[in-house]
Amino acid sequence: MTRLLIADDHPLYRLALTQAVRGVLPDAQIHEAEDLPGVQAALAAFPDIDLVLLDLHMPGSHGLVGLASLRAEHPGVAVAMISAHEDPATIRRALAYGAAGYLTKRADLAELQAGLRAVLDCEQWLPPALREAVANAPPEPGDRETAAKLATLSPQQFKVLTRVAEGRLNKQIADELGIQERTVKAHMSAIFEKLGVRNRTQAGVLLGSLSLADPAREA
Repeated sequence: MTRLLIADDHPLYRLALTQAVRGVLPDAQIHEAEDLPGVQAALAAFPDIDLVLLDLHMPGSHGLVGLASLRAEHPGVAVAMISAHEDPATIRRALAYGAAGYLTKRADLAELQAGLRAVLDCEQWLPPALREAVANAPPEPGDRETAAKLATLSPQQFKVLTRVAEGRLNKQIADELGIQERTVKAHMSAIFEKLGVRNRTQAGVLLGSLSLADPAREA
């Protein structure tokens, strides 16, 4: 049985995606989440989930940070991005950070189902109308190097890094993760070495480079 997690903060779009999935996989087991903490809780509760359909701009996701965190903490789970925004450069960045595909919210049912079939068959999926533009989009400077560095972090180290980027102190991180403060310090030393940074600020800036503004929420 195929198991999917639909992660989007709009209930009506989650319903539409569920219907699209049912058209391809009538017997699929489908879970839902409305924010990134909900995604992480679902993956912890159901570690056999095969695919996450992740909204690019969802509470707690911060653009590509959510994608990177899921790829680091759950490397066996495929993640396909979903967004109303079709900027080729953003799509190219999503692929650089490990997205299995990119689905647009204006896609019709046939295209959504084609994308789902492709991703579940371990093929990379891009909307047909955007493939040429994505191929021609210039890569974001440093993305490939940053993605490679982040990929060297263990799941626990990535959890520590995200909390450092949010301004947490070592004691706070230790309490949240249920580990000793000295363990946090050991993780920090390893993170600095793997990312090639000298301090917490530089580590936070590196992860922050994955954040994207949501055009729908811009004034």
